Amino acid sequence: MARADTLARARTLDRPALAYVVRFPTADGVRDMDLTWAELARDTDWATARLREHGLAAGQRALLTASGFEGFWGHAVIGALRALKVTYGIAEAMGWDHRRTAVFHRELTPHTVIGLSAETLEGLAGSADIGEMFRPTPLVLARPAAVPLLRGVGVSACVISAVGPALALECPERSGAHVNAAEWRLGEWDGQLSVAAGEGRTSLLPETPLGLAGRVVTGRCACGSEDPRVLLAEANQSS
Repeated sequence: MARADTLARARTLDRPALAYVVRFPTADGVRDMDLTWAELARDTDWATARLREHGLAAGQRALLTASGFEGFWGHAVIGALRALKVTYGIAEAMGWDHRRTAVFHRELTPHTVIGLSAETLEGLAGSADIGEMFRPTPLVLARPAAVPLLRGVGVSACVISAVGPALALECPERSGAHVNAAEWRLGEWDGQLSVAAGEGRTSLLPETPLGLAGRVVTGRCACGSEDPRVLLAEANQSS
């Protein structure tokens, strides 16, 4: 049977509602939470809108650095890139795969790099000037620990981060990373963040301390979004 026929046949089969089991660290240890296909579709729509705000459009190229266990947000970002018709390459976010990041960055000349980690930057630093490498890239979305390293060499990086089971993504205003208010409720107590599932999530999650240092900013952002923003302490350290 031809591949196209196989895929067409597969689309007629029933698919279980569960897409992923999300495992994330909390202040009290690791917790699991279900993620359905319907929730993933909503997360993808939200990520698509956020990336569109950054100017991503059809015909551009992207480099995503992510690990397989991060599929709960990585899949949403990939879906967003596909929806925007942005060509993308993927490298592992671990430091040992920094050479793949370098090759993709050189060959793709991407409009955006998404998910850069401090481990990747440390690997690249042995053979490249990080500032020269990423300053020409119009949009760099980096993990919290990588942001001060990039900003310290003149790269105007924005934050992308998991906040428990939620995705936080900074807008062009660079005034904190937005979290989808329709899906998640954020809290802050004594400088530590907590998260709870919104009413539309299938897997219940009461307010859960994350053991993650940061602040929550509410109110309308200058970008126009009403979604709350997190200011992660790790991303705001002096380089």
